[in-house]
Amino acid sequence: MSLSDWLALRESADAAARSEALTRAVVDKLPRDRPLRIVDLGSGTGSNVRYLSRYLAGDPTWLLIDRDPALLAEAVRRVGDSVVVETRDMSLGRLDPAIFAGRDLVTASALLDLVSETWLRALAAECRAAGATALFALTYNGRSQCSPAEPEDDAIRDLLNRHQRNTDKGFGRAAGPDAVASAARCFADAGYHVRREPSDWILPPDARELQRQLVEGWAEAAIEIAPGQTKTIRGWLRRRLAHLESHRSHIVVGHEDLAAWVRSTDAR
Repeated sequence: MSLSDWLALRESADAAARSEALTRAVVDKLPRDRPLRIVDLGSGTGSNVRYLSRYLAGDPTWLLIDRDPALLAEAVRRVGDSVVVETRDMSLGRLDPAIFAGRDLVTASALLDLVSETWLRALAAECRAAGATALFALTYNGRSQCSPAEPEDDAIRDLLNRHQRNTDKGFGRAAGPDAVASAARCFADAGYHVRREPSDWILPPDARELQRQLVEGWAEAAIEIAPGQTKTIRGWLRRRLAHLESHRSHIVVGHEDLAAWVRSTDAR
C-alpha cells in the first residue's frame, strides 16, 4: 500500500477521533481581526487542512510542508481553490525558523510520535519565538485494545512500542508512545499553557481494511524487534485476521491531541 493510499484509508478514522472541543479551544485563541497564517508540518495529502478548515473563519493562508512533492501536489488538488495554499518540499529534520515566522498557528497530525524529544524542544522554541499557538493531533500514546482478546495482545503491543522508540525517521530517536508527555513538557517549559484531550481510534468491524493494515504492521514491527518470536507472532496475526474476516474484530488505538498557547502573562 502506498503512503497516499494509507493516508486516504485512515482519514475518516482520524476525523472521527479528533477532539472537537480542543480544536474549538485553539480557534478561540487565534486572531480574529485579520487573515490567519498557518503552517502544517508533515502535511501529506492535506487531511489536517481539510479538517481544520471547517472551524476557521475568513481566508487563512496555509503553508504545507512535506518531504514528498507528490503528496504535496495531491494535497493542493484535494484542498481545492477555496483555500489559499503554499507548499514547500523539505525535510523537517532540522527546523528552519523562516517557516514559523509570522505564523499564528503551527499544526500537524500524526507526527509527534515519530520525532525525538530534542526535536520537540526545538519545535516549542520556534513556536514561542513566533508567538504561535500550536495544535498537534492524533499522536499515538502506546495504548491499544483488541476484541476478541488474544493471549499475546499485550506482548505484541509492548514490542510495537519498543519498535517505535527504536525508530529514527531523521528527527533523532523517536519519542514514540512518550511523545505527548514529552511535547507537553517542552511546550510548558517554553512558556505555554498546554491542554491534552484523548483522540482514540475506535474501529468497528466494518473498518476491515484499516484494521488489516494495522495488525499486519504491528506484526511486522514485533518481528523486527523479536525475531525469535516470529512463530508466535505469526500465529497471533492469523487469529487476529480470522476475527477480522468473521466481522467480530473491534480495535481501539490510543491517541491524544495536544494544544498549546502562550500564557497570557507571557504574551508578547
